[in-house]
Amino acid sequence: MSKQSISYKRHRFPPAIITHAVWLYCRFNLSLREVEEMFLERGFDVSYETIRRWIVRFGPSIARGLRRRQPRPGDIWHLDEVVVNVKGGKFWLWRAVDQNGVVLDEILQRKRDKEAAERLLRRLMKRQERTPKRFITDKLRSYGAAKREIAPGVEHRSHKGLNNRAENSHLPFRKRERAMQGYRSLGSLQRFVSIHSAIRNCFFVPSRRRYALTIRYHRLEAFDAWNAITRAT
Repeated sequence: MSKQSISYKRHRFPPAIITHAVWLYCRFNLSLREVEEMFLERGFDVSYETIRRWIVRFGPSIARGLRRRQPRPGDIWHLDEVVVNVKGGKFWLWRAVDQNGVVLDEILQRKRDKEAAERLLRRLMKRQERTPKRFITDKLRSYGAAKREIAPGVEHRSHKGLNNRAENSHLPFRKRERAMQGYRSLGSLQRFVSIHSAIRNCFFVPSRRRYALTIRYHRLEAFDAWNAITRAT
């Protein structure tokens, strides 16, 4: 559990309103104006620009707290990359997930080559503080070249059909991308995907918990974690 609480001092609205706005925007495919409208219907006059500032201010702290509470991920890592357009420029969002679909890391890069794959692997293993049992990727040769440099002893399976787990992890991002109608800068995109994946990991129901009762328990646990992280000082 995080020992550092989030401070909401010098904000006009109470913490419950602020954190609920962050949760709505990052958890669901809503625009800032749609969140603004939902609050207005409940009697709270909050501008969409204020909501945007709340997400920038509190989103990273909430994401860090949720990651600290996240259970130890699996030991089979699926790696993939997806193209993203930022102000007319072409970039690549590299993503790693475990065998349960939990997002381990995401990094935005300009290229799709060996150096970019090495950067992803080094950052990933540093954050997880271990090497996996197995890497699973598509046929992109950059992964194999990077793995031989950084983790030569780790098993690597390269086959497009085996990497559906990583490819499916892009779907929530693509839905979110359509709602946001593009990105202003690389920094804002990197910050948002980090917040988005941490909140999704918290509320995402793993395949092993697909029964109705276990889904309910999982969501209650997720809300307990959210409330513990976002509590006011």
